[in-house]
Amino acid sequence: MMLIGEALVGKEPEIAHIDLVIGSKDGPVGQAFAAGLAHCSAGHTPLLAVIRPNLPCKPFTLIIPKVTVRNMRDAEKIFGPAQAAVAKAIADAVEEGIIPRDKVDDWVIICSVFIHPQAKDYRRIYHYNYSATKLALKRAMQAYPSLEKIMYDKDRAIHPVLGYRVPRLWNPPYLQIALDIPSLSRIIEVVKQIPKSDTIILEAGTPLIKRYGASVIRQLREVAPDVFIVADLKTLDVGKVEVDIAFEETADGVVASGLAPVETLNKFVYEADRLGIYSFIDMLGVSDPLSVLEKLEKLPSGVIVHRGVDEAGRDIRWHLVKKIREAYGRKLLIAVAGGIVPENVREALRLGADIVIVGRYITQSRDVERAVREFLMEFEKRELDIDLFREHVE
Repeated sequence: MMLIGEALVGKEPEIAHIDLVIGSKDGPVGQAFAAGLAHCSAGHTPLLAVIRPNLPCKPFTLIIPKVTVRNMRDAEKIFGPAQAAVAKAIADAVEEGIIPRDKVDDWVIICSVFIHPQAKDYRRIYHYNYSATKLALKRAMQAYPSLEKIMYDKDRAIHPVLGYRVPRLWNPPYLQIALDIPSLSRIIEVVKQIPKSDTIILEAGTPLIKRYGASVIRQLREVAPDVFIVADLKTLDVGKVEVDIAFEETADGVVASGLAPVETLNKFVYEADRLGIYSFIDMLGVSDPLSVLEKLEKLPSGVIVHRGVDEAGRDIRWHLVKKIREAYGRKLLIAVAGGIVPENVREALRLGADIVIVGRYITQSRDVERAVREFLMEFEKRELDIDLFREHVE
């Protein structure tokens, strides 16, 4: 048996982070416990959790310092408030029934403890580590988190050290803003005016990439660090190479041309999938998108039904959206581009589009924010932003 718990509590510099495992003495946790106690390493000396000298808690608990102990001042924090906090939390957990009393002599605990080198307040060190240990114990005994919790929070969470959310396309529809103007200064100006919304995707357009190179993606990141960015490469050859180039510049998605050879598309989709980013195939100029998709070894993340700027006199191929949706259901995302205005957005969504791509209507507007909101208002989504109704974030 092995149960695992984790908790982070408090504020720096006394912030407490606890990782622990609970298990039987005669199992892998017991073996790791004995090995840890018998093998000391410089700066990370393991120690038993004691409520006071000569009074260890039960189940016996081995504390492992995460941060290298460099001097006696660091050692005092571990051998003082942290050690006491962990031991008291475990003893209280037994008293409160979190840990079964009939298991205290059968189980052992290994507890990894973080103490910031700049921590000074012993009361807070104790306070935070007690709470973190108790919470980690509860979570271990409850097999927290549930898979449902992970699935709900994985695209909502912001890691405090990372500092921004990493977006995924899990809740369509989306408005994709095509940044096609080959002027970086103008594009940066546009991006700064775009209202913050979880419904917005940014596209590093083909003209922009051709003028400035794929590094323009990283420059967009400086202005919009937590927005999903698609690199519209319109790849026709060397599928793997072009995916790698965009990936290195932190693109979340890449676009190939549906006119490319099937071998190129297969390599393009494979490489994007291998690297964990989205692959889209742009069907601009492709008369029968379904025939292209049928030839692929694996479906891309999405397809783009696209009427080009130079095809402004032609009809938007709405019927293709419906045909692709009927053929593949929700196995891929469907985007529409070319001639999209606020008046026809609902028709696109009604037919099954997940993403509407808009360029000049927004990027050449005198009021970029107003133009964006015109489209967002047409999205019949109860929660345009994923944290809109959350009362508390851990």
